[in-house]
Amino acid sequence: LNEGTSVCVLCRFHNQECTFVQSPQPRRRRAPTSSFYRANSRKRASRPSTPPLPHSLPSSNNQTTPGNPIDTEGSSPTPLGLQPDRYAIYLGPTSEYETILIDLGTVGSSDEVLSLHHTPNAVFRRATQNDTFLVLLDNNMSPDQDTGQNNTEFDQELQDVDAVEAIVAPHGQALINLYFRVVHPSFPILHKKLFLEKYQRSHQEFAPCLLSAVYLIALNWLKYDPELSRTPHPHPDIDKLERLANRCMSDVISHPKLSTIQAGLLMLQRLGPAASSRSWALTAQLVAVGQELGLHLDCMEWRIPGWEKGLRKRLAWALFMQDKWGALTHGRPSHITSVNWAVRQIAPEDFPEIPRDDENEDEVVELENGKLLFMEMIKLTQITGEILDGFFTVEASRTLEGKINRVLERAKPMQIKLKEWYARLPDVLRMDSASRVRRLSSNGYLHLAYFATEITLHRQILRTLSPPLTSPHSVTMPDPYLLHICRSAAKTRLISAMDFVNRLKPEHLQSFWYFASKVNFALIGTFGSLLWATSPNVQEAEFYKARLAEYRWTLGVSAKGADFMEFAVGVLDIGIGRVQQDQWRERYFRNNPDQASSANGDSGAENASLGMVGLGMG
Repeated sequence: LNEGTSVCVLCRFHNQECTFVQSPQPRRRRAPTSSFYRANSRKRASRPSTPPLPHSLPSSNNQTTPGNPIDTEGSSPTPLGLQPDRYAIYLGPTSEYETILIDLGTVGSSDEVLSLHHTPNAVFRRATQNDTFLVLLDNNMSPDQDTGQNNTEFDQELQDVDAVEAIVAPHGQALINLYFRVVHPSFPILHKKLFLEKYQRSHQEFAPCLLSAVYLIALNWLKYDPELSRTPHPHPDIDKLERLANRCMSDVISHPKLSTIQAGLLMLQRLGPAASSRSWALTAQLVAVGQELGLHLDCMEWRIPGWEKGLRKRLAWALFMQDKWGALTHGRPSHITSVNWAVRQIAPEDFPEIPRDDENEDEVVELENGKLLFMEMIKLTQITGEILDGFFTVEASRTLEGKINRVLERAKPMQIKLKEWYARLPDVLRMDSASRVRRLSSNGYLHLAYFATEITLHRQILRTLSPPLTSPHSVTMPDPYLLHICRSAAKTRLISAMDFVNRLKPEHLQSFWYFASKVNFALIGTFGSLLWATSPNVQEAEFYKARLAEYRWTLGVSAKGADFMEFAVGVLDIGIGRVQQDQWRERYFRNNPDQASSANGDSGAENASLGMVGLGMG
């Protein structure tokens, strides 16, 4: 509550009666630790000033399920995916371990940890009756059990996280603040409260890959922070930090935790050329790691803390989006399928941040808008995934080739879903809403993703309607009216997408852009180039060339505030350069010899137009 008011800022934002009237819930006592954890903690070499991870964090979602064996007064479930010195691997139904036999094991004292061969180094843990994990000691985070001395992996982990902090020193705290101000609101895959509390204690509490990933993405906004941009200290060596982050990521893949997924997702959001070169391979690794951690499953009935349930859902859907948009932008098959995806839809209670009393109303609005943005991006990505499955699998490509009626029949319900999704967008996520709050706005990446999805659908329709450019002139052409209707619809989508880019403001350009945005900007140009290449006459071709020239100019100007847009400029130049234009003219006049004589008299002017002289197109 702000001083002098009776309504909290969150309820005022939602224009509802204030519910901030209840007393705090009583704090629960920590559950006793099982023999597995005691055995592996006797001689553990703790990091400086590093208390153990709490079993439970305050959260409106931190509720246990009635009827669970652990639902006793004073107990709290142990985290599964973020334990400091252990990692948990999901056991599938066809693995070498049989759940019926596991039930014959010894039940632990706190959270159904079942002994494995009576050794303290590996145990079974039942999250539910149907979902079982194998919990293993993380040798990278613990000393040798026989000697009590730090092992090589443990020492290397400490050296790496110290090296990460040394590279960015003395800017570490400033970069973290920058990350949570710019990136986190619209990409909330971290637990902000937990992260900041751990960093205040010691940077050594973090996995090196996660800490370096946070620093790397925050460095993108170094020049926009007044203090960091004017500091007398040298800026961090980004190349050195990136090499260290990549190595640390490779090291941790074999013993993953939720922090491994967090680090990988953040590294994949970087828009530079080095990050793009290995992004699809890393995406495939992360999907596999996510399945190891059980992120593809419904965790809402698991015996884990409520805050971890919310974190798992946010990470699962972030991984889902990474896979689908990676498949679209790379032109690859998606790794995640609907038949092996049981994660429930994300909800507001899955986000842990609650506005503080000292936060102003603008900060509360930004926090709430970020949640909405993330949730709407998930909904849009689900439609995008349906389009990829419906048109761009190997089987779909084979069965739909040349069958325009079947393509249109399959496309219609997807077009309706896109239209309804856009119509239901909250007002705060509209592009013109950013000016109300004079702050950075990431709404642009959501709208760009919408246009990219529409374009992807219309590209398939256009390809099916258009015979290959190398085919003989005798190829049967589609119905002229149907061709006109489909090309007119595609033209409307192209103009809308280009106008959207033209309206982007500094508060959009300098904000956080989702990783797919780099290619999505290029897809608009590619779509325009496709319409140009399949134009039925010179006049229409000239129209698209002119619009593409304008689009290239807009990209060039906007790239001064968002340099990743230069990628789209390069793709556009490759797609409709001088060679392609000359080939188009030759093909067109070969197929339309009656127009060749009239065109020869004006060939100089036409060539100048085709080359887009003065705009770099050619």
